[in-house]
Amino acid sequence: MYFIKKFTVKKIKLIVGLANKGKEYTQTRHNVGSWYLKKLAKKYNQILKEEKKFLGYTTIINCCDSKLHLLIPSTFINFSGQSVAKIVNFYHIKSEEVLIVHDELDFVPGIAKFKIKSSYSGHNGIKNISTELGLSFKFYRLRIGIGRPINNEKINKFVLNKPSFFEKKLIDKSIDKAINCTEDFLNNPLKAMDKLHAFKASID
Repeated sequence: MYFIKKFTVKKIKLIVGLANKGKEYTQTRHNVGSWYLKKLAKKYNQILKEEKKFLGYTTIINCCDSKLHLLIPSTFINFSGQSVAKIVNFYHIKSEEVLIVHDELDFVPGIAKFKIKSSYSGHNGIKNISTELGLSFKFYRLRIGIGRPINNEKINKFVLNKPSFFEKKLIDKSIDKAINCTEDFLNNPLKAMDKLHAFKASID
């Protein structure tokens, strides 16, 4: 049950999909935020193009009667805040107008969840964004489950490796569901949370 029944999200102006730069990381677990963003751009028939002044790849989609900036930082994931800071400062975007999409160790593959009014997390990319923009910069998050390694001491290696075939299928399904819920989140966050949080992908 949610305790924020009257909560409304201000119009989101920027969605950021976190990732590590470099082709060797494209299909790794740490890059699932970029998988989501690329699929979202494709849904709206847009292509992300490199924009050096923002240290990332960007495009604009028309969604929910407004323009929405999409960004994949071209930095390493632990320095994502450098890219996010440049674009939010350039367009004067407020913290409550930003949605950050990233991998989540605490969810198994097949699960994705929105998080409202969130800033710091154990995720190093999220931590860097909070550091670069200030702890008062409280953005929204979409967390896409990748699961945890059996040995937590091997987390760094785990996130930088590719998911298994079946994990990839589950992650892709959760991303598709999250994209279907994105417009709902922009208009009615509680409805979107109810739909997405009740979903758990399975292998057909």
